[in-house]
Amino acid sequence: MSIATIASTTLREPELMGQTVVVIGGSAGIGFETARRARAEGAKVILTARNPERLTQAASEVEAKSTAAFDATDPVAIERFFRDLPVIDHVMVTAGRPYYGRLVEMDFTEVRDLIGLHLSQALYVARNAIDKVRPGGTLIFMGGTGGRRPAIGMSIAGAVTAALPPLIANLALEIAPVRVNLIAAGFVDTPLSAELLGDQLETRRNQLRTTLPIGRVVGPADVAALAIHIMTNTALTGATYDIDGGQQFVAA
Repeated sequence: MSIATIASTTLREPELMGQTVVVIGGSAGIGFETARRARAEGAKVILTARNPERLTQAASEVEAKSTAAFDATDPVAIERFFRDLPVIDHVMVTAGRPYYGRLVEMDFTEVRDLIGLHLSQALYVARNAIDKVRPGGTLIFMGGTGGRRPAIGMSIAGAVTAALPPLIANLALEIAPVRVNLIAAGFVDTPLSAELLGDQLETRRNQLRTTLPIGRVVGPADVAALAIHIMTNTALTGATYDIDGGQQFVAA
C-alpha cells in the first residue's frame, strides 16, 4: 500500500462541518465536553448555562458562536431562547441533577417539582425545537442507568429513569423527521459527581475501577463521543443508549 493510499484512508472530513450544535448545560462536565468535541468536528457551537461566569469561560475555550445564560428549568426562558435562535442542527440537553433521598427525609414539594421537571424539560425543549432543528437533526437528552436497580434512596431517580425512555420514543414519532434520543449514563466523573459525593468521591472512583468490566471510571469524554455519534448517524431515533461501563450488571 502506498503512502498516498494510507493517507487517503486515514484522513477524513470533520463529521459536523457546517452544522450548528446547541448544548444546554454546556459550561462543565458532559455538556462542555460534548461542545468541545462538536467544535473539533467542525460544528459551530451555541452554549447555555445557568452560571454566567462559568459560561463565559467555557464559551471562550470552545470558541462558541454565541451563549445564553438562563435557568433551563424555566419554560419561559426555554421558549425565549429558542425563539431567538437561527436554524440549527442538534440540541444536547445536560442541564439538571438527580434526586436521591429516603422517604422519611423527602421534601414533597421539592420532590413533586423535580419529578415534573425532568419530564417537562424534555417536552419544553422538543416543542420549541420543532421549527428550529433541521430535518434529520437530533435532540439528545440525558438519563441514567442507576435508577433501574431498586435501592434505598432511589425512589425518585428510579421513577424518572423508567419514565424517560418511553417519553423519548414517543417524542421521536411526534416531531419526526427531527430525531430524538436518550443517553442513559451510570456514574460519570464530572464536577457534579464531585459535588454530590464530596469526600467520598475518591472512594467511589476506586470502587468502580475494581468492579466495572471496563476496569476504569467513565468520563465526560466517553459520553460526548456517544453524543457525537448519535448526531452524525441519521438512522438513530427514539432509542436509549446505555453508557455506564457495565455498572448495571455488577454490584457497583
